[in-house]
Amino acid sequence: MSAIRRTVTVLVASVLLAGCQEDGSDAEADAAVAEIPNILAPQRAACEKDGGRWGKVPGRESFACYRVTRDANKPCATERDCEGLCLARSRTCSPQTPFFGCHEVLSSSGVRQTLCIE
Repeated sequence: MSAIRRTVTVLVASVLLAGCQEDGSDAEADAAVAEIPNILAPQRAACEKDGGRWGKVPGRESFACYRVTRDANKPCATERDCEGLCLARSRTCSPQTPFFGCHEVLSSSGVRQTLCIE
């Protein structure tokens, strides 16, 4: 079996096994992050080296590099005021990027809209 085929087989098996697990505590989530397939190890290392936090994407079997925004929770009127998103309800900049889920945000022109990031 070639190295690429073996890596793909391990990755597919990991995803299938992860899909069988029930939602659990943060400790279980941390354990899941610790068991990231080796194929993602370079991405995780680059994320953490650059000050990011590697974690699971909510509701998915994938991972992302989360970064605290420099302007977290500062007032905003449009998305141009923020490194991340300008949250419409609080009129503050999002605390991190990416900011998964559906949120009411203010566009670059200050128009309120719903944005869903999956």
